[in-house]
Amino acid sequence: MAYDLEEQEKLDALKDAWNRYGNLAVGALAILVIGFAGMQWWNYYQHKQSAEAASLFGTLQTAQQSNQPKLVKDTAAALIDKYAGTAYAARAALISASSNSQAGDLTSAQAQLQWVLDHSRENGMKQLASLRLAALLIEQKKPADAIKLLDAPHDEAFAARFADLKGDALMQQNQPAQARASYTIALEKLDAQSPFRKYIEVKLDALGGETK
Repeated sequence: MAYDLEEQEKLDALKDAWNRYGNLAVGALAILVIGFAGMQWWNYYQHKQSAEAASLFGTLQTAQQSNQPKLVKDTAAALIDKYAGTAYAARAALISASSNSQAGDLTSAQAQLQWVLDHSRENGMKQLASLRLAALLIEQKKPADAIKLLDAPHDEAFAARFADLKGDALMQQNQPAQARASYTIALEKLDAQSPFRKYIEVKLDALGGETK
C-alpha cells in the first residue's frame, strides 16, 4: 500500500509539473525543431546558390576566352542579378568590366566596378575595383574623382599600384612635383625584381626624378 501511495504521489507530481510547464516544453522543442530545419534549409539553399553561380561563372569564363563580349556582359548581368550574395558575383563584375572597357563601353564598365565597391564583402575585390575604376576615370580625364578612390585605405599588397595611378592622376592635374613623389613611393613599394619597376622608372625619368 505504501508503495502504491508513493507511486501515486510521483504521478501526481508529474501531472502537476506537466500542467505547469508542459506547454513551455512543447514550445521550446518546437523552436529547436524549427531552428534545426531552418538551418538545414539555409545550408541547402546556400549550397544550391553557390553551385548554380559556379556553373554560370564557368559560362562567363568560356565566353571571355572565346572573345564574346556581349555574352560576357549578359552572363555577368544574370549572375549579379540572381546570385549577388555569392563570391562569384564580384568576380563576374570585374571580368565584365574589363571586357566592356576593351570594347569601349566605359559606362557599363564603370557601373560594374562601382557595383563591386558597393556590394562586395571582400576587401581584395573592392580594392581591385577601386584601382580599375580609378584607371577608367583617369582615361576619361577625371583625375580628381580618381584621386578620391586612390586616397582610400588599402592593403600594402596594392600600395605600389595605388601610388602609381595617383601619380598619373596628379600629372593630369599638372602637379609634377606631387606626381614625382607618388611615383617614388610606388617604386619603393615594389619588389626589387618586379618588372613593373621599369615602367615607373620611365615616368620618373620623364619628370627628371631619380630612380632607386
